[in-house]
Amino acid sequence: MTYSETRPWGWFETILTGPQYQVKLLVVNANQRLSLQKHEHREEHWVVVGGNGTITVGEDSIAATPGITAHIPQGEWHRLEAGNSELKVIEVQRGSFLYEEDITRMSDDYGRK
Repeated sequence: MTYSETRPWGWFETILTGPQYQVKLLVVNANQRLSLQKHEHREEHWVVVGGNGTITVGEDSIAATPGITAHIPQGEWHRLEAGNSELKVIEVQRGSFLYEEDITRMSDDYGRK
């Protein structure tokens, strides 16, 4: 089952789901970013497939360019930020609860809690 959802920063498409895993394509619009957030019930692995930007995991930030990967441990603060072009990332989620309700935001450019 695949489906897409629009967000203030861009959109995502869920491309594969199974027991305790989910795979998404995230597309972050140029000069936009996701909230600084964490998840209590899942870990994530990101693979940059297009564009440029910044990946933040905990205290570390790295350049997001095609081929770069990042592991986000369960409970770790993280963020994706697009540079001057659209940033495309494949996200693999693993855990016991894979729903949007498992987001705790520290800061958000769009006023979401």
